[in-house]
This record gives sequence, C-alpha cells and structure tokens, in this order.
Amino acid sequence: MSNRANEIRRRIEKRKRARYSTSGSPKKAAPPFLASDEERYGGSTYTSIDGGGPGEGGHPLFRKEVFLFKVLLSAILVLSIGIVFKNQSPTFEKVRHYVSSTMETEFQFAAVTEWYTDTFGSPLALIPINQNKEKVDTPAPGKYAIPAVGKVTETFEANGQGIIVETDSKVVEAMNAGKVIDLAVKGDLGKTVVIQHSDGSETWYGNLGTVDVMLYDYVETGQEVGKVQEPEGDSKGTYYFAIKQGETFIDPIQVIKFE
Repeated sequence: MSNRANEIRRRIEKRKRARYSTSGSPKKAAPPFLASDEERYGGSTYTSIDGGGPGEGGHPLFRKEVFLFKVLLSAILVLSIGIVFKNQSPTFEKVRHYVSSTMETEFQFAAVTEWYTDTFGSPLALIPINQNKEKVDTPAPGKYAIPAVGKVTETFEANGQGIIVETDSKVVEAMNAGKVIDLAVKGDLGKTVVIQHSDGSETWYGNLGTVDVMLYDYVETGQEVGKVQEPEGDSKGTYYFAIKQGETFIDPIQVIKFE
C-alpha cells in the first residue's frame, strides 16, 4: 500500500514539474475545479479489485490462465472417455459401465423441486400463473390418490408393465405429487403422461383423450393430469396406469385399490 502511495506522489510531482519546465516563468496554477482526479482524491480513479491499475491484467474476476486450464482439462476428459469407449479392453469395462449408467440416469427433477421448495419456498415464476385456477383438493399427507375409480380389465400379469382400468370418471388424477418429465404418444398406450416423484419412482397415465398438464409442470397429489377418451355409445372409458421403480415396473394393485 505504501509503495502505491509513493508511486502516486511521484506522478503528481512529475506533472507539476512538466507544467513549469515549458517556460521560464511559472504558469498560473490550475483552479481547483480543473485539478486532476489524482490531485483531488489522492489516488487513481480507475483501480481494479485486486489493486492493479488500468491495463494491469483485465477483468479482476477473469483469469485467462485458469480459463485455458479448464478448457484443456475438459478436452482431455472428453478425449479420455472417447478412448475408453473406442478401446473395448476388459480393463476399462467398469469405467464404461459407470459412464453409461451416469448418462442414462434421469435427472431427479421432482426431488430437486421438493428440496428447493422446502428450503427456499416456492420458486420464482417466470411465466404468469392463472391465479383464478380452482384449488385442487388433495388427500392427507402420506396417502395416494386413485387416478380414477374403476374396474381393472387388464391386469399387470397380462403385460408386465401396467394395468387397464375401466371407469365412469372422465378425469384422471395424479397418484402422487411430482414433476412431469414426459408427454408423448407411446404406441398402443396413446397419449401418455409420465410423472417423476421425489423418491425417484414414476407413474404413467396412458390412453388419455386429452392432456391437461405441460412438460416439467409440478403437479400435486390428486391434481388432474388428463381425461379419458370419450367412450363410444354407452361403454365406459378406459385408461392405462403403471408404476415404475428404477428400471422395473411394479403391480399398481399392490400400492392402491381401484374398486
């Protein structure tokens, strides 16, 4: 700090000497309002956070050496992974398996959303939300909602993934709170909504006529996710329902009762 103060004083003295050296008679001193910033404030106006003056290293929060090192490290990492997958040696089998499983694991949107809400409250909405939307009646905490009461016409044993439920209801509700991670037409299932829950499990709602949620929406337990297809004549509507835990589907009848 003392060295910098001495440097500033030397600059001021140098300027004063330059003013008087151009002519034999001393020049009239500049009025106070024309004095330089260094003379008025005793220091340089433009100093960086790390103490450097103008042109002494650029932005204080950006270090070119660190940036180039990170770029180089990233390139080495990508190249190394490419070599591991290109070389089918058994030595790298564990590495290949770890990288593959990491890349294929779905991001836990619901778990992160629940943690953020518990820690910081409701997230800031970037898109205005309709405040007049009817409030959804949800069951007591810890209990699941039945998507739609009805009769199971195709059991889990028949297809190994989910069940088909025949119902008089036109509305299909979320069994548990979570994040919508997929909206798609899935072959024989038709329009399907996939909701991921905070424990990592997923619930699938298929054979829907209309979908009432959007991708990445956070839905509450018992909230409407869609409607069944309009039945022909006097027949009842049907919907598909499945529960997936990890990579395995489980029988929904073991979790909730539909009749």
